[in-house]
Amino acid sequence: MPSRAFILVETQVGKVQQVARSLRALDGMVSAEVVTGNFDIIALVEAPDMASMADLVTGRVQGVRGVLRTITCVTAG
Repeated sequence: MPSRAFILVETQVGKVQQVARSLRALDGMVSAEVVTGNFDIIALVEAPDMASMADLVTGRVQGVRGVLRTITCVTAG
């Protein structure tokens, strides 16, 4: 069963739409929705295992221009 996680993303001011488009283009990204509140985007990602999940989050999501901070919430069931 693949690993899934929700990623809470904070972006630079004025970059939320650009970041959301970039996130949606990543392999493993199920969805990336612009939201209100303390974070700007909530993304859902899926990966075959936790090592792949870590690579997706730290290597690709956090590397998107305009991303300031992320919090990853791995699903528990």
